[in-house]
Amino acid sequence: MALSSKQSGVFKGMLTAMLASIVTIVVAIVFDPLNYYQLELVSEILAVLGLSLILPILFLIASIGRLAKFRFFSPEDIDGSGLTSGTNEVMVLQSLLQNTLEQFVIAFGVYTAWCLLMPSSWLSVVPLCSILFAIGRCYFFKGYKNGAPARAFGFALTFYSTVVLFFVLLGYQLIQMFG
Repeated sequence: MALSSKQSGVFKGMLTAMLASIVTIVVAIVFDPLNYYQLELVSEILAVLGLSLILPILFLIASIGRLAKFRFFSPEDIDGSGLTSGTNEVMVLQSLLQNTLEQFVIAFGVYTAWCLLMPSSWLSVVPLCSILFAIGRCYFFKGYKNGAPARAFGFALTFYSTVVLFFVLLGYQLIQMFG
């Protein structure tokens, strides 16, 4: 089965994002570029978590703010989606918000579990994945209106940086339990 041009574009974006995520995570684990190996106190580890959540929270706030601002200045949309069918623009902004919220929830859980369960020498991964989250959101927001191939890299960079992190976490914990 041959892929359509849209499917091919999405595949390329997803593959590039997956590779970027894997390389970033492996480099962070192997080289600990932020020198977190010496962290021992729970407060220090929680500080890494807190700092790593700033960018995802920023994008969630920005998504909510963009939608609220648009609704305020749109007579058709000011009553909200529960009372109106919504213009095309507000539907796009709602979709961006919904996807960002979904990505944030996953990232919050994975970042928290990683910081609490993984070796401190591997903590550099979390802030670096937070940066990938932000880069991914920028590409996703910018490309959204241009269709699936244009937003694929951004979506996948946000998603895969968190999902790869989760599966490394899961594998490490299984090895620790049964190893």
